[in-house]
Amino acid sequence: MSARSPITSHVLDTARGCPAVGIRAKLEYKTDSGWTHLGQGTTNDDGRIADLLPVNHELKAGTYQLTFETDTYFDRLSLQSFYPYVIVVFVVENVAEHYHIPLLLSPFGYSTYRGS
Repeated sequence: MSARSPITSHVLDTARGCPAVGIRAKLEYKTDSGWTHLGQGTTNDDGRIADLLPVNHELKAGTYQLTFETDTYFDRLSLQSFYPYVIVVFVVENVAEHYHIPLLLSPFGYSTYRGS
């Protein structure tokens, strides 16, 4: 059993060169009837969310989405931004693996990748 949430995230503000603190995110799983809420969290002082799911949560194979509330982050900094939300959709194939979803963020762009 893993000693951490099976899905974690890290948000870096690439325009400011620092962790993006205080961004709320929610994690959902796709079912035949739509998206099911699984968990949520807020980035800490290092820009990380380590507790999206309980450490003993058993992942299912399938499609997940992680929605980051970027509008409130940029509003707090008094910065205009183009994307009020960033939604990252990803597929879990091997339920025994850890899935880390980093987000590199700026007011007018973002990128993501499968982290480790």
